[in-house]
Amino acid sequence: MKDIFKLIRVPQWIKNFFVFIPLVYSRNLFHTDYLIKSLTAFFIFCLLSSVVYVINDIIDAEADRHHPLKKMRPIASGKISNANGITIAIILLALGLLLSIYTNSMFKIFAVLYLVINIFYSFKLKHLVLLDIFSIAAGFMIRVTAGALIISVEISSWLILTTMFLSLFLAVMKRRSELVVVGDEQSSTRKVLEFYSTNFIDQMATIAAASVIISYALYTVSLRTVTVFQTEHLIYTTPFVVFGIFRYMYLVINHNKGENTTEIMVTDISMIMNILLYSLTTIVIVYKLF
Repeated sequence: MKDIFKLIRVPQWIKNFFVFIPLVYSRNLFHTDYLIKSLTAFFIFCLLSSVVYVINDIIDAEADRHHPLKKMRPIASGKISNANGITIAIILLALGLLLSIYTNSMFKIFAVLYLVINIFYSFKLKHLVLLDIFSIAAGFMIRVTAGALIISVEISSWLILTTMFLSLFLAVMKRRSELVVVGDEQSSTRKVLEFYSTNFIDQMATIAAASVIISYALYTVSLRTVTVFQTEHLIYTTPFVVFGIFRYMYLVINHNKGENTTEIMVTDISMIMNILLYSLTTIVIVYKLF
C-alpha cells in the first residue's frame, strides 16, 4: 500500500487546492452547496492527476533510473510492475468518471482537457523547450477555471493572470532545480534540460516572479475587486505574496530545492506560516470577519 501511495503521489494532491480559489474569492466559502461542489472538483482532480503521475512514471521508468532521487519511484525501482501500474491508473480514472456524474458539462470539458494535455505532456510536450513549462502552467490554469465552472461563478481576469504567472514561476523553478540536481546526467534523465541553462532560467524566473507580484497587486486594487468586496484592504495581503515568492526563490537557489514543490510547501516552516497568515488575512478581509 505504501508503494501505491508513492506511485499516485498523494502529497502532490496539495496542488489541486487551486480549484478552491474561485470558491474563496467569490465569497462562497461558507456556502454548503458550493463547498461540496468544490470538494468534488478537488477529489476529481486528485484522481486525474494521479492517473497522469502513473502514466508518466511508466513512460519515464528508464530515464528515472538514472536520476539520483527518481530512481526510488515504485515503477522505476521495480516495486510495482507496469501492468499493475496500468491497472491502478484505470481504477483511478473510473473513480474520477464516477464522481464527474455530479458535475456540470463545462467542468467535465475542462477535466478532460486537463487529462489530455497532461498525457500529451507525458509523451511529447515535456521534451519541447518552453512548451514543457507552459504545459505545466496550463494544468494550474485549468484547475482554477474548472473550480469556477463547477460553482458557476466568474473569476477576475487579474486573478487568472496571477495564477498563470505563479504557475509559470513554479514550473521554471522546478526546471532550475532539476538542472542543478542532475548535472551531467541531464541528457539521460530529461532531454529538454539540454536546452536550458541556469542563466536563462533565472531570467525567466525573475520575469515570472515580478509578474505574479504586479498582477496580484493590481488585482487587489482593481475596481471590480473593491466593488465586489466593498473594501480596499485586500492590498494588505500583498506582502505575504511577495514574501512567498522571495522565500521560494531563496530555497531553490540557495538550497537546491524546488524539484518537489509540495515538499517546500509542507516542510518549510516559514512558508507554512506565510501561507496560513495569508489565508487567514484574506478570509478575514474578504468575508469581513472583523
